[in-house]
Amino acid sequence: QVQLVESGGGLVQAGGSLRLSCAASGRTFSSYDMGWLRQAPGKEREFVAAIRWGGGSTYYADSVKGRFTISRDNAKNTVYLQMNSLKPEDTAVYYCAARPRGMVVTTTIYDYWGQGTQVTVSS
Repeated sequence: QVQLVESGGGLVQAGGSLRLSCAASGRTFSSYDMGWLRQAPGKEREFVAAIRWGGGSTYYADSVKGRFTISRDNAKNTVYLQMNSLKPEDTAVYYCAARPRGMVVTTTIYDYWGQGTQVTVSS
């Protein structure tokens, strides 16, 4: 198993930036592909971004492409989500998630989840 803890959420004005971090512990971090997902009030959870175990491949939802960047540091067991040009519609609880290498990552189906961190973007 792997345990995930997110940090870095908060309140920001539209057009601002935030960087989310997700620290992993437990089994070897590089055994997992990692994703960021979000859930806004009254809406279903949605895929935001994902990165393969080696960091060589990244994937983004159309709604965040060009504004968000996912990265990982396997030496630090951490995955990041840099969020720029934030919009009020980005307001949500953001979750870090993991699943074993090689599976579909552009999905909301992950094996392990963090507790989530709130991101609020004011207009």
